[in-house]
Amino acid sequence: MTDIPGGPRRINRIEMCNIVKRFPGVLANDKVCFDVGTGEVHALLGENGAGKSTLMRQLYGLYEPDEGEILIDGQRVSFQSPADAIRAGVGMIHQHFMLVPTLTVAENVALGLRSTREPVMDIDRVSARIGELAKAYGLKVEPDARVWQLSVGEQQRVEILKALYRGACMIILDEPTAVLTPAETQDLFENLRRLRADGKSIVFISHKLDEVLEIADRITVLRRGKVVGQTRPAETSKAKLAEMMVGRPVLFELEKPVVEAGGPVLELQGLVGGRLHGFDLTVHAGEIVGVAGVEGNGQRDLADAIMGLRPLDAGHILLEGEDLAGETTREIRNAGVGFIPEDRHDQGLVLAMTLWENTVLGRHDDAPFVNKAGVLSIKTIKELSRKLIAMFDVRARSIDVSAGALSGGNQQKLILARELETDPRMLLAAQPTRGLDVGAIEFVWRQILDQKAAGRAVLLISAELDEIYALSDRIVTLYEGRITAEYPPDSPAEEVGRGMLGDVAEKAAS
Repeated sequence: MTDIPGGPRRINRIEMCNIVKRFPGVLANDKVCFDVGTGEVHALLGENGAGKSTLMRQLYGLYEPDEGEILIDGQRVSFQSPADAIRAGVGMIHQHFMLVPTLTVAENVALGLRSTREPVMDIDRVSARIGELAKAYGLKVEPDARVWQLSVGEQQRVEILKALYRGACMIILDEPTAVLTPAETQDLFENLRRLRADGKSIVFISHKLDEVLEIADRITVLRRGKVVGQTRPAETSKAKLAEMMVGRPVLFELEKPVVEAGGPVLELQGLVGGRLHGFDLTVHAGEIVGVAGVEGNGQRDLADAIMGLRPLDAGHILLEGEDLAGETTREIRNAGVGFIPEDRHDQGLVLAMTLWENTVLGRHDDAPFVNKAGVLSIKTIKELSRKLIAMFDVRARSIDVSAGALSGGNQQKLILARELETDPRMLLAAQPTRGLDVGAIEFVWRQILDQKAAGRAVLLISAELDEIYALSDRIVTLYEGRITAEYPPDSPAEEVGRGMLGDVAEKAAS
C-alpha cells in the first residue's frame, strides 16, 4: 500500500502566538494571535491582502515566521516545509488547486508518497482507501476519473481527500468557495460538517460574510495584517463583520442612477458557436442588462465571442450598427468595447509585468504612448499609471511591482482602471467581483453604476444573483447557450432560478 506519513490522530489545539511576517515594504502579519480547537470551524475573515493566506502559509510550512511561535497541544513546533506540517497532521487546500489534470484521482492522491511495492504504485489499494474516506465524509468522487474531466467542486473534493489520505486532522481551506457554484458550496459545507463531527479542526479562510456566518463556530477578523476582533456568528451580523473588515460601514445595496435608456448600443443576433445556440440580445445606452445562469451554460463562450476571442459559426455582433463579428480583439477594443474578463489571471493581466506595463496593455501601439519611431514613451505611461492607481485606490508599494504581487481585489481595480480610462461605448463585465471582498465589491459596483449614469451600455455576466439584482435594469437567464426568459429586476429569485435551470424553456416547448 502507498505509504501514509505518520501524524497524530487528533490535534486538541493549535495556537499561533504573536506571529510577525514581513516582506520587502510590507508588514503582512503584525503580532497576530490565532488558535483552532478539535471539532471546530474557525473562520479567518478579512479583505483581499489582509494577511489571511500569509498567516496560514506559515502554519503549513510555506513561510517561516519572522517573530512569534506556533504551538500544537502546548508544544512549540517549527515547520521548515509543508512536509513537516503534513507529518504533524496539518493539511492545506489552496484556492488554486495543486492537481495534475492528466492523472487520475487516485494517482493525484498518491503522488509524492512512497509505495511499499516500489517502483510500482499500488493504485488498487489507494483507490480502495479513497473510497473509504469518500464514503465516510460524503466526498463523492471516482478514483479512476481523470482530473481534467472533473468539475471544480469535484476537484476540490480530491484536494480534501489528498489531505485526509495523508492523515490530516486539521485542514486549512483557502477561499474554498471562490470558484464554486451555490450548489457546490452547499455540498462543501455538508462535507465540512461531517469532518467537524468527526473531530477534525478546520480553518476557513474567506471574505464571504454570509458563508462565514453559516459555517463558522468562531470568527477572527484581520485588517491590514492585524487582528481587529474575534466573535461568534450568534454575536454578530453581516454589517458588523463588514465594518470590522473594512474599517467603515459598507453598503450592500447601492442606489441605481435614474437614466432614460437610449438607442441600441450592442445587438447580438443569432450567435452560434461553442455552447451558444442562437443567442439574441440587445443592450441600450444607459442600461445594465444582467445575464444570470448556472456556470457552464455558455457564459464564457458569450464573453469570448463578443471580444473576438472565440470564432463564431454564425451570428452578428453589432456595436451601434457596426458588425464586429470576425474582427480581432484589438479592433473590437478600438471600436469602443471595454472588457472585464472572468479570469483576471488568464485574460486580464500579465502577472509577471509591472503595474505600469499592465496599465497600457492593448494601447501600447497608440499615441501618446509610443512615438513615430515605434519607441514606448515610458514617462507618459508611468504618469498615466500613477494617476489611475490613485483614482482607483489600487494598493501597491509602487507602479514597478508586478501585477502578480497584488491581491485579487487590487488586480481587479487595475483592470477596471485600464478599461474605463478608454471611455468605452459599451462595457462587458464578466464575473466582475469573483473572489473579491465586500469593500472591493462595493467599489466595483459603484464603477459599473457610474458607467450606466454616463449613458453607456453595460452587459453584466454573473453567477452571483445578489450582484445581478443589485445592478441590473433587465435580467435575462441563460441555459444551454440560449436565453430562456427575461425578467424585471424586482422579480422573485425563485422565478429567475427556474429560468437559470431551463424550466421556462421546457414549459414553453411543451
